Amino acid sequence: MSDKPASLTPSPEGYADWLAELKTRIHAARQRASLAVNRELVLLYWGLGRDILQRQAEQGWGAKVIDRLADDLRRAFPDMKGLSPRNLKYMRAFAEAWPDAEFVQAVLAQLPWYHQLALLDKLPGAETRRWYAAKAIEHGWSRNVLVMQIESRLLERSGQAVTNFPATLPAPQSDLARESLKDPYRFDFLGLGEEALERDIEHALVRHVTEFLLELGAGFAFVGRQVLLNVGGDEFFIDLLFYHVKLRCYVVIELKAGEFKPEHLGQLGFYLTAVDRQVKGEHDNRSIGLLLCKGKNKLVAEYALSDKSQPMGIAEFKLLQDLPVELQASLPSIEQIERELGGLGDEEA
Repeated sequence: MSDKPASLTPSPEGYADWLAELKTRIHAARQRASLAVNRELVLLYWGLGRDILQRQAEQGWGAKVIDRLADDLRRAFPDMKGLSPRNLKYMRAFAEAWPDAEFVQAVLAQLPWYHQLALLDKLPGAETRRWYAAKAIEHGWSRNVLVMQIESRLLERSGQAVTNFPATLPAPQSDLARESLKDPYRFDFLGLGEEALERDIEHALVRHVTEFLLELGAGFAFVGRQVLLNVGGDEFFIDLLFYHVKLRCYVVIELKAGEFKPEHLGQLGFYLTAVDRQVKGEHDNRSIGLLLCKGKNKLVAEYALSDKSQPMGIAEFKLLQDLPVELQASLPSIEQIERELGGLGDEEA
């Protein structure tokens, strides 16, 4: 028998492919198992919360019954976390917020419990919660990303850019393209003041491209900065070029550190023509232009886009966070959320 480790002996033909397939299957099985455990936990918590609600309503049990229940359950299941009085109250709130069992089973059970807490704590109504829950499932947001999107008021900003997409793109694509753009875009993560120049902003966006892609939204892939276009021997440079996987098209982004002016669209339109002729592939859709400016007159923007045949959008960007004071007070930072959840974990243990 050879003493040589198995990893150093030659692999039989086809072994590497088989091993890769096994790794994929095992990884997928572990993911399914994790999702199944999460689903059962969320449904268990919802059921416990519903029972607490019903018994308090029908039998007049007071709030102290939760403390007693927590103590009895933890005695019965000493190794199980999540049975603290605080978490039981969250279960009751969870069931109260989502009385539709079918919706909980079909949709909400796809999200981990801490996502459910973020939806409950940070959002006021069912429709808003439904929207963020659907987005979290669609894009696979972590809890921290979900909280950040709530804090930045993603719902209010989505689809708000001034565009001419309905007139320049076919219906299915125009709707998706409109929903893919926001107004305003928040570049708080850049740490730049309002006096920053276009090139400063451009440099900072590339340095923080991960955060920039998150702010742009799902589907955007970074292609390059100051992308060279050679037209008739003259050189031109696109500020930022992206590709949108769902729209299957290039997205040309131009930055303007000042207020929007109609002549800005002439330059953007030229870049779109060049990209469509030199960069766009056979199976790509028409390229889309997005002009990001420090400010705009909405009516002027609508007029400027009205006679343009190329798909374009105009949106503002904000370098400094300007959430209303009352909203800032009601939305704690991610660090605060981490501390709260850390404390919740300690209490549950």
